[in-house]
Amino acid sequence: MATDPIHQFQIVNLFPVAKVGGTDIAFTNSAAFMVAAVVIITAFLLAGAASRAMVPGRLQSAAELVYEFVATTIRSTAGSEGMRFFPFVFTLFTFILTVNLIGLIPYTFTVTSHIIVTLALALTVFFTVLIYGLYRHGLHFFGLFAPKGIPVYILPLIVCIEILSFLSRPISHSVRLFANMLAGHITLKVFASFIAMLGSAGIIGVAGATLPLALVIGLTALELLVAFLQAYVFAILTCIYLNDAIHPGH
Repeated sequence: MATDPIHQFQIVNLFPVAKVGGTDIAFTNSAAFMVAAVVIITAFLLAGAASRAMVPGRLQSAAELVYEFVATTIRSTAGSEGMRFFPFVFTLFTFILTVNLIGLIPYTFTVTSHIIVTLALALTVFFTVLIYGLYRHGLHFFGLFAPKGIPVYILPLIVCIEILSFLSRPISHSVRLFANMLAGHITLKVFASFIAMLGSAGIIGVAGATLPLALVIGLTALELLVAFLQAYVFAILTCIYLNDAIHPGH
């Protein structure tokens, strides 16, 4: 019997929390894995910063590596002024990376495979950029939509394109992460089901299951890379968007 590759994305209510009007609010498996990710990240950072030794141990070195990686990403895309957003970008990067890696463990849940989660993260970035840009630059922030040096006769077209591009950021920002995680996990589940089906077909089936087994191993390694790359892409795009809020005329 074939395994349903979509079943792994089902959100399950674990216990009720409250009822607002006719809507039941429950603590779900998605929320549980998000809490688990926060606990893991907090424990990792606390353990890494506990000794503060001049010659760092493994945990401290790993924590410092993550810190420097995010800090370098921010400085290279948003400049030194972008470091004021370091806690925000660091939180996004570590959270997305952790939930992506947790989702690769069998019988767990991939939080970022749901568009509602990635869209919430993307909208948080979008409104942070918009609010900070207006707070710091006022109406001059909208100069972002009219790049300098554009001939007047094509300026209206460019402004329309820039506005559409700006408004579509949350969509592209969220769908990129969601689609990659969803597609990768569906592919892994499909090939894993091939192994189970062929393995139950006798000696010939076991021999035939070797190919999908090799593919699953290769795809798992690829998904490990994708888990990191998607967290990095989400973080660096956040830095690029924040740079627009810091330097809207550039």
